[in-house]
Amino acid sequence: MLSLGASIPGMSPSIVHRPITYDEAEALEQAAAGRIETTRPTPPPYPWADSFFTVGVTGTNGKTSTTLLLTSIFRAAGHSVLTETTLGYSLDDKVLQVPRTTQGFLTAMREAAMAGARHAVIETTSQALARGYAKMWRFDLGVFTNLSQDHLAVHGSWEHYLASKAQLFVHLGPGRTAVLNAFDPACVLIDKILPTDILRLWVGVASRGQPHHEPDLTASNVEVSSRGTRVSLQPSPLAEQLGSMLEIPLVGEVFAENALCAAAAAHGAGCCAQAIRQGLRECPPIAGRFEIVHHDPIVVVDFAHTPDALVRTLDTARRLTSQRVFAVFGAGGERDRDKRKPMGRAVGQRADMAVVTNDNPRHEDPSSIARQVAAGCRQGGRAYVRIELDRKKAIITALQEARQGDVVVVAGKGHEQGQIIGDRTLPFSDGQVVRDFFERSAMD
Repeated sequence: MLSLGASIPGMSPSIVHRPITYDEAEALEQAAAGRIETTRPTPPPYPWADSFFTVGVTGTNGKTSTTLLLTSIFRAAGHSVLTETTLGYSLDDKVLQVPRTTQGFLTAMREAAMAGARHAVIETTSQALARGYAKMWRFDLGVFTNLSQDHLAVHGSWEHYLASKAQLFVHLGPGRTAVLNAFDPACVLIDKILPTDILRLWVGVASRGQPHHEPDLTASNVEVSSRGTRVSLQPSPLAEQLGSMLEIPLVGEVFAENALCAAAAAHGAGCCAQAIRQGLRECPPIAGRFEIVHHDPIVVVDFAHTPDALVRTLDTARRLTSQRVFAVFGAGGERDRDKRKPMGRAVGQRADMAVVTNDNPRHEDPSSIARQVAAGCRQGGRAYVRIELDRKKAIITALQEARQGDVVVVAGKGHEQGQIIGDRTLPFSDGQVVRDFFERSAMD
């Protein structure tokens, strides 16, 4: 490991020691966004960036989990890794206090380079890709988890949303690898526009239906418990290399899909089977991703905020109990109004009790949002539905109703530490509300 500020081959010392300014980062982003031609691979913005092997992970759901699973594999393989997700930036075990902006990204990469890191795993959002992210920084491998309804208010159309995601892949260099979900029809469209010199690795789980392409790595069976997930692999050359079975400490079939994406990406990056199995097995818990914060009743905090994510989160909750499933959730204001009823319907079909509450209402009327979500819930036909706009009271209501053997899912905000109401972000943590409730209960 090089010491901070040490000379790195191929890196200009003036660039190493000089902080990256806001104006510099903005100029790079604007130049990339304005570039019309497709350059493969994308030229590095600085000489020191050329030595990085960077993986981009995109999709609607599962980006953070896939990114962190792949980071764990790279570390098991002995690599120092720069990681960026919605949870923030980290260099191995060190949290980097930089903003999730272009300037923050380049600053984090620069710090990683100075520390000797050569691998990066980056959660790439559709908004960033639409701004030319993949034309500013070279990605050497791309992962597409899935595509479902989200961010359409930002992109204006489904086509623009998908086209933004596709930017990660069309700029991959010759001979590089794209990991695609064989069970997601959007990936077939991505496949059609990919250059023929890109290697495709197809993965997925059968819970999404019939495959749209022959998978290279898929699950024959997924066993879920409150301790983790075991994935038995359908016979294939890659599955045989991996020992026909993978284990992860994360809970849920959706994480099986993420693990397959991470395993295929690691294979495409040259990691050995032992490192892949070890990295998946040793991946640390992920804040707000089916995070079990209490046992018996099991209480889960999850980031699910799309219809597809809620389906998979509630299906996992159902697999953990023969008793009741409670759901506390809402929908964000000024965002994707068309997904509110489908979100409610997904929960209403699966939960026994649904408490509809505030998410991040922003400047929209919270009661109007809740009525739309609750209407979808009632269409689901299973859940008893009630509205409690105070999110803390809504969570406590579900916890007070739950009994031993039940599962309570608090969905929508996950790891977030604030709630956006109007122009203000007020301190709020779903997990802390749950922990405080049980601490008080233990003292009574």
